[in-house]
Amino acid sequence: MAWTDERINQLKTMWEQGMTASQIAEELGGVSRNAVIGKAHRLGLQSRPSPVKANDSEAKAEERRAAAPPPPRAAEPVPAPVPVPVPAAAPRPAPATTAAAAEPQSPPAEAAPRPAEPAMRSVGPGGFLRQGPGDQQAPIPPAPPRRLVPAKPSADIAGKTSLLELNDRICKWPLGHPGEPDFHFCGVQVNPGFPYCVEHCGQAYQAQLPRRDRRPPPPLPFGGPRVR
Repeated sequence: MAWTDERINQLKTMWEQGMTASQIAEELGGVSRNAVIGKAHRLGLQSRPSPVKANDSEAKAEERRAAAPPPPRAAEPVPAPVPVPVPAAAPRPAPATTAAAAEPQSPPAEAAPRPAEPAMRSVGPGGFLRQGPGDQQAPIPPAPPRRLVPAKPSADIAGKTSLLELNDRICKWPLGHPGEPDFHFCGVQVNPGFPYCVEHCGQAYQAQLPRRDRRPPPPLPFGGPRVR
């Protein structure tokens, strides 16, 4: 049912009289309790405390009063104690100051330092000790650059062609065995178009023999290839 001006005025009147939302819904008819509460909030009517919460608070207050301990009874008068004479205490003699007491006390000796516990290290699969989290060392500064100095030539190859002296115009035929002190290269003028001189070209490049003068190939093992 729609909210007409007459029903709205009737709602305001019953709301101000303190009637509950259920009672207002029964009086108006055709609306529910929630509809009455929603319309009252939209109209800006003053909100009221919930009766359920008020009843709950009163019941809790009654329970607290019932559970509270009874007030203490008035204490009976206690007779005043009879004063008893106390003998005066004899004066204490002043402590004698000795020479040992007059000397300043030496400070207590410091406790001996505790021995450092051995650090536990983890051993890697290869038998090396892994570095712990607190054992990180500062980076090592780089070494100063070195100036390369050519090695002094051996006296055995004095006047002979070394590896550093090779170029395209001299013969590169090695003489001797690498690692020997007198190992050097030929150094003679090359044969044009070849890396060696005329003499060493005759050793490096050998003509093939005619086919009739060639040696027959060695026989295959086990009597030759197997025929399938």
